[in-house]
Amino acid sequence: MERYNPEALLPPWLSKFSAGDEGALLSDEERMRFAVGLARQNVLHGTGGPFGAAVFDRSTGRPVAVGVNRVVGSNCSHAHAEMVALAIAEQQLSSYTLNRPGFARYELVTSSEPCAMCFGAIIWSGVSRLVCGACTADAEDAGFDEGAKPEQWTQELEKRGIEVLTGLCRNEAVSVLQLYVNRGGKLYNGQPRQ
Repeated sequence: MERYNPEALLPPWLSKFSAGDEGALLSDEERMRFAVGLARQNVLHGTGGPFGAAVFDRSTGRPVAVGVNRVVGSNCSHAHAEMVALAIAEQQLSSYTLNRPGFARYELVTSSEPCAMCFGAIIWSGVSRLVCGACTADAEDAGFDEGAKPEQWTQELEKRGIEVLTGLCRNEAVSVLQLYVNRGGKLYNGQPRQ
């Protein structure tokens, strides 16, 4: 059986990422600055949208997988940073879930709160924690359509045992959204705007 290869979605500047290279990022702020840095580099390299994400082993603080937004460059509507990072983590761990009994617990750190699609993926991924930078309103103010998700989405995740922290390093994450817009980045949305 041929394996799905989500790493093929990574841009060349990031394709050589190896989970062991980065070392431990012990604080929430360090991990968020790492995710925001991925988003910033994606914009500066012109390889995708202003979003970055990483899956971390919660016990060691080491990144297992990274993702950046590659929707336009890959012609793939689901190539959001969170989706790419989660898919790569599952491939790295040879598991369809990141919630395996007897194994490490994992968290997703993302430069922006999840859109409707990524919200669903987080539920099914098996992560035990979600950490977000910019809020949904920030992404929408930049022109992105984030889709419909429950009004009390953080509580919905917490009901499923997923801890949620939002607004971490928010100003830094918002600055990447603004950088993308200022550089004329394409606003890709599923429905054409009137």
